[in-house]
Amino acid sequence: MFSTLRYVNQPALSSAAKHFMKNGVAKRGMSIAALNGFEGKHFISIDQLSNEELRGLLDLSKKYRDTYGKASTVDPITAPKPLTGQSVSMIFQKRSTRTRVSTETGMTLLGGHSLFLGPSDIQLGVNESMRDTALVLSRFNSLVLARVFSHNDVLELSKHATVPVINALSDLHHPLQTLADLMALEDHFGDVKGKTLAWVGDGNNVLHDLMLGGAKLGMNIRVATPEGYEANEGILETAKKLAAENGTEDVFLTTVASEAVKGSDVIVTDTWVSMGQEEEYEQRVKEFDGYQVNANLMGQANPGAVFLHCLPRHREEVSDEVFYSPQSLVFPEAENRMWTVMAVMAAQLGKL
Repeated sequence: MFSTLRYVNQPALSSAAKHFMKNGVAKRGMSIAALNGFEGKHFISIDQLSNEELRGLLDLSKKYRDTYGKASTVDPITAPKPLTGQSVSMIFQKRSTRTRVSTETGMTLLGGHSLFLGPSDIQLGVNESMRDTALVLSRFNSLVLARVFSHNDVLELSKHATVPVINALSDLHHPLQTLADLMALEDHFGDVKGKTLAWVGDGNNVLHDLMLGGAKLGMNIRVATPEGYEANEGILETAKKLAAENGTEDVFLTTVASEAVKGSDVIVTDTWVSMGQEEEYEQRVKEFDGYQVNANLMGQANPGAVFLHCLPRHREEVSDEVFYSPQSLVFPEAENRMWTVMAVMAAQLGKL
């Protein structure tokens, strides 16, 4: 049976979070029911979800943690296996610890099988066209998960696949990460509506979906990026539209980190140099001067503010003092990658 030891760096739930979770359990079945229409759908970006589907995926993720988590009293051997006989092919153009381990472990917990396809196993669009790859994998597998460089690759796969596709990361979107982030924030705060989230760093794929998901849950979004590293204009406009629709403040934009952090409850950053950008390291570190999340920057946020980072992290992005502090939710956030991908896969296959 799983150990009941808590994870290192996992803060105790606040009283507000406990109240939110206690009341939420009664409503969880209703919200999960909203996923009944999600069967067969692709999971490409957060803005493609309705607010009800987003709520349902978060609540299903929490249900799976309650059932299969290390604090659960359920024997993993006899726990429900709703994805028995199902399989997912995992295409990885870009390596990742959390995406691979969370998907493989989560699929196993649900009774299914996962197949890792790295660059040496499959070359998307090189030896075989994207269309042919999508059609062939659809014959073998129940799902196709892809972690790629170009967002167009995910779109091409989803266009031709006859099974649901999961975007595990592209240069424009990282929706699985946003589910994990929002789950971590709800675990800590309870209801996040009205909370303010500040992004400090590169205007990248992680920011894109976090803006979209945060706005859907009623969070105010504040963004600081160096000049030339702004978020995608089209996605930013979508985030602004969602903010208006959900009654939050307009997305605040600045090039000064301390301006974004002022009045915030959550501070988030990510790597300044993504995979494939290694030759830009020196230039980027210079241009991101003043963007490190440290004790001084955290001190300018609201009392009780917390920190998120999707990992892997580097010391120039966040100091050890903050990263390993009680304010940091990075390790519960990382754990949530498994519960959330489990929820997405089960919902796509209609196995709730």
